[in-house]
This record gives sequence, structure tokens and C-alpha cells, in this order.
Amino acid sequence: MKKISKLRKTYIFRFVFRCLLLGLVLLTFFFDREEFLVLKDWNFFKKFSFLHILWVVWIIDMIMQLIPITKYIPLGSRKHFQINFKKTVEKFNINDLKKFIRKTTKDAYKIFIIWVIMVLTIGILQHFNLIPFEIPYLITSLFFIGDIVCVLFWCPFRVIFMKNRCCTTCRIFNWDHLMMFSPMLFIRGFYTWSLIVVAIGVFVLWEILIYLHPERFWEKSNVNLKCSECTDKLCIRNCKEKHLAKIVDESNKDE
Repeated sequence: MKKISKLRKTYIFRFVFRCLLLGLVLLTFFFDREEFLVLKDWNFFKKFSFLHILWVVWIIDMIMQLIPITKYIPLGSRKHFQINFKKTVEKFNINDLKKFIRKTTKDAYKIFIIWVIMVLTIGILQHFNLIPFEIPYLITSLFFIGDIVCVLFWCPFRVIFMKNRCCTTCRIFNWDHLMMFSPMLFIRGFYTWSLIVVAIGVFVLWEILIYLHPERFWEKSNVNLKCSECTDKLCIRNCKEKHLAKIVDESNKDE
């Protein structure tokens, strides 16, 4: 059995931590709903709530995606920065790169359209008071866990839409916070809108750098994205399958 990487251990800890936070959010929803008033208007500054802790956690998460740090977050989330780009020795085809970017962008915006429809549905339900105003926050808290489930265990976006190898090569890795917080768009308040504004900033930076430097997002132009160079080891199964496939391929060539 392969040794679990430090980053994967960190993500397992985060998974447990997020589950505990969701449990606390649910307890708050069922037994102390007044705590959710902090979400509305300027109540954020009027009274401390347990929900402030989650706000701080989310803001720190997003700040880490805005600076080119080399620790604590996987390469898939920071590959858009110059510091994480290492050009391949072999010359790559520019047209192939453009085709790759066009295809992955097309697949990504299929997800975007579906997500917008889902968020609008939540907004309509809330507008007509068909769901309590706290429900979008609960959905966001659930997505907070779903995000890490996609990294550690199974990702429907990768399997159904993107067809990418793993998180390292994921086209929409830094869409996570925008997707996570978007259900709260219709709760008017500093708490919710501040999170959404910062998430939009992360999203815009990511999309701009894909447009300006697409070579950073393709494993045939960025050596650091190759499976053989992976140090994150988040997707143990996928890496193992890729490694075995490489061995078989090299063996066939020798024959």
C-alpha cells in the first residue's frame, strides 16, 4: 500500500472538519435559527455568531487561491500562476493547445449553465417564500463538503463532463467557491455578498489567466501537470492506474 501524501492527509482532516461544521450548522438550524440573522443586511457587524467562524474559514480559503503559494493547496488550484509553470522540453503544437482549451472551456460552460439554472431555481423558491431563507446557507454548507468529496473520492464533473485525468488538470478547479456560495446570492447581506464578491474575484483571475496563458493548463505544455511529476497524490487510484498504463505502454514499445 502506498504511503498517503501529506496533502492528502491534510484534505482528509479538512473533510472531517467540514463534516463537523455541517453538523453544527444543522444543529443551529434546528435549535437556534436566530443565529442565521447574521446573514442579513449589516447584522454581520452587530452580533458575533458561530457562523462568523465559517465566514473566516471561507475567506482564508479564497485568499489562498489568489496568491501563488506552493504549500497547503494542490497544484490543480495554483497552476495558473507563472511560478508553477515548467515548459515541456519537447515542442508542443499550438493548434493542439488551442483545441484543448476550446474543448475544455466548452465542457466547463455546460456545467456553468446547469449551475446557473440550479441557482435561479433556488432564488425563485426563496423569492416566493417556498423555502426558509436559511436553506441556501445549508446548501452552501453541504457543497462545502461536496467540494472536498470531489477531490478525495469521486467527482461527477470530471466523470460526466470534463473527462479530465484528475484535479491537477481540472479546468474548473477554482470555480469551487463561486459554485459553493452562489446559492446565497439571494440573501441580501454583507455576510453573503462579501463571500460572493471575493469568489467572483477568484473566478475572474482564473479565467483571465486561462485566456492569457493557456499553456499553463495543459499537461503537454506544462511538465508540472504530468502524472509522473505529481507530488500532491490526492487521487491515489487515478495516479496508480495512469502509472500502470505507462508501464504497459513502455513495455509494448520495447517489444
